[in-house]
Amino acid sequence: QVQLVESGGGLVQAGGSLRLSCAASGGTFSTIAMGWFRQAPGKEREFVAAITWTGGSTYYADSLKDRFTISREKAKNTVYLQMNSLKPEDAAVYYCAARDSFGSINSYATTTHYAYWGQGTQVTVSS
Repeated sequence: QVQLVESGGGLVQAGGSLRLSCAASGGTFSTIAMGWFRQAPGKEREFVAAITWTGGSTYYADSLKDRFTISREKAKNTVYLQMNSLKPEDAAVYYCAARDSFGSINSYATTTHYAYWGQGTQVTVSS
Protein backbone atom coordinates (compact mmCIF):
# COMPACT_ATOMS: atom_id res chain seq x y z
CA GLN A 1 0.00 0.00 0.00
CA VAL A 2 1.43 3.35 -1.08
CA GLN A 3 0.82 6.44 1.01
CA LEU A 4 1.20 9.88 -0.54
CA VAL A 5 1.51 13.18 1.30
CA GLU A 6 1.50 16.47 -0.58
CA SER A 7 2.91 19.75 0.67
CA GLY A 8 3.90 23.15 -0.62
CA GLY A 9 0.54 24.63 -1.47
CA GLY A 10 -0.48 28.09 -0.37
CA LEU A 11 -1.37 31.58 -1.46
CA VAL A 12 0.66 33.26 -4.18
CA GLN A 13 0.21 36.35 -6.31
CA ALA A 14 -0.39 36.02 -10.02
CA GLY A 15 2.93 35.67 -11.79
CA GLY A 16 4.52 33.98 -8.82
CA SER A 17 5.82 30.45 -8.34
CA LEU A 18 5.22 27.50 -6.07
CA ARG A 19 6.81 24.09 -5.75
CA LEU A 20 4.65 21.23 -4.61
CA SER A 21 6.11 18.10 -3.11
CA CYS A 22 4.68 14.62 -2.78
CA ALA A 23 6.37 12.14 -0.48
CA ALA A 24 5.60 8.49 -1.08
CA SER A 25 5.94 5.68 1.43
CA GLY A 26 4.84 2.08 1.74
CA GLY A 27 4.99 -0.18 -1.30
CA THR A 28 6.87 2.31 -3.46
CA PHE A 29 8.95 -0.41 -5.10
CA SER A 30 5.92 -1.22 -7.28
CA THR A 31 5.40 2.35 -8.46
CA ILE A 32 5.47 2.71 -12.23
CA ALA A 33 4.69 6.41 -12.42
CA MET A 34 3.44 9.34 -10.41
CA GLY A 35 1.28 12.18 -11.49
CA TRP A 36 -0.24 15.48 -10.48
CA PHE A 37 -3.86 16.33 -11.01
CA ARG A 38 -5.88 19.34 -9.94
CA GLN A 39 -9.49 20.07 -9.20
CA ALA A 40 -11.09 23.49 -8.99
CA PRO A 41 -14.49 24.02 -7.34
CA GLY A 42 -17.30 22.78 -9.54
CA LYS A 43 -14.93 21.24 -12.07
CA GLU A 44 -13.70 17.77 -12.80
CA ARG A 45 -10.29 16.63 -11.73
CA GLU A 46 -7.85 17.31 -14.55
CA PHE A 47 -4.43 16.03 -15.48
CA VAL A 48 -1.43 18.26 -14.90
CA ALA A 49 1.70 16.17 -15.35
CA ALA A 50 3.16 12.69 -14.87
CA ILE A 51 6.58 11.13 -14.62
CA THR A 52 7.71 7.52 -14.89
CA TRP A 53 9.54 6.41 -11.81
CA THR A 54 12.38 4.46 -13.37
CA GLY A 55 13.15 6.31 -16.59
CA GLY A 56 11.94 9.76 -15.67
CA SER A 57 9.88 10.26 -18.82
CA THR A 58 7.53 13.18 -18.41
CA TYR A 59 4.07 13.98 -19.73
CA TYR A 60 2.18 17.25 -19.46
CA ALA A 61 -1.17 18.76 -20.15
CA ASP A 62 -0.57 20.76 -23.30
CA SER A 63 -1.83 23.98 -21.76
CA LEU A 64 0.58 23.74 -18.81
CA LYS A 65 3.84 22.36 -20.19
CA ASP A 66 5.40 25.78 -20.70
CA ARG A 67 4.93 26.80 -17.07
CA PHE A 68 4.94 23.61 -15.01
CA THR A 69 7.75 21.10 -14.51
CA ILE A 70 7.48 17.69 -12.88
CA SER A 71 10.52 15.94 -11.44
CA ARG A 72 11.35 13.18 -9.01
CA GLU A 73 14.01 12.42 -6.47
CA LYS A 74 14.21 8.66 -6.24
CA ALA A 75 16.37 8.60 -3.11
CA LYS A 76 13.67 10.49 -1.23
CA ASN A 77 10.70 8.80 -2.92
CA THR A 78 9.46 12.28 -3.69
CA VAL A 79 7.96 13.90 -6.76
CA TYR A 80 7.82 17.65 -7.30
CA LEU A 81 5.75 20.05 -9.34
CA GLN A 82 7.37 23.38 -10.05
CA MET A 83 4.75 25.91 -11.07
CA ASN A 84 5.82 29.22 -12.56
CA SER A 85 3.96 32.27 -13.86
CA LEU A 86 0.90 31.23 -11.92
CA LYS A 87 -2.48 32.53 -13.00
CA PRO A 88 -5.73 32.84 -11.06
CA GLU A 89 -7.13 29.97 -13.13
CA ASP A 90 -4.42 27.70 -11.73
CA ALA A 91 -6.08 27.86 -8.32
CA ALA A 92 -7.24 24.41 -7.30
CA VAL A 93 -6.60 21.53 -4.98
CA TYR A 94 -3.59 19.69 -6.36
CA TYR A 95 -3.45 15.96 -5.91
CA CYS A 96 -0.52 13.60 -6.17
CA ALA A 97 -1.20 10.12 -7.50
CA ALA A 98 0.74 6.92 -8.06
CA ARG A 99 0.16 3.99 -10.38
CA ASP A 100 1.56 0.49 -10.30
CA SER A 101 0.50 -0.61 -13.76
CA PHE A 102 1.80 0.03 -17.25
CA GLY A 103 -0.32 1.54 -19.95
CA SER A 104 -0.43 3.70 -23.04
CA ILE A 105 0.94 7.21 -23.04
CA ASN A 106 -2.62 8.52 -22.99
CA SER A 107 -3.34 6.56 -19.85
CA TYR A 108 -1.00 8.75 -17.82
CA ALA A 109 -3.57 11.52 -18.06
CA THR A 110 -6.44 9.40 -16.85
CA THR A 111 -7.41 9.31 -13.17
CA THR A 112 -8.70 5.76 -13.34
CA HIS A 113 -5.20 4.40 -14.01
CA TYR A 114 -3.88 5.66 -10.68
CA ALA A 115 -4.42 3.43 -7.69
CA TYR A 116 -3.16 5.71 -4.94
CA TRP A 117 -3.94 9.32 -4.13
CA GLY A 118 -2.84 11.92 -1.66
CA GLN A 119 -5.15 14.14 0.31
CA GLY A 120 -4.44 17.18 -1.83
CA THR A 121 -2.90 20.58 -1.20
CA GLN A 122 -4.64 23.88 -1.87
CA VAL A 123 -3.15 26.40 -4.27
CA THR A 124 -4.66 29.86 -4.29
CA VAL A 125 -3.57 32.52 -6.78
CA SER A 126 -4.54 36.12 -6.16
CA SER A 127 -4.95 38.55 -9.04
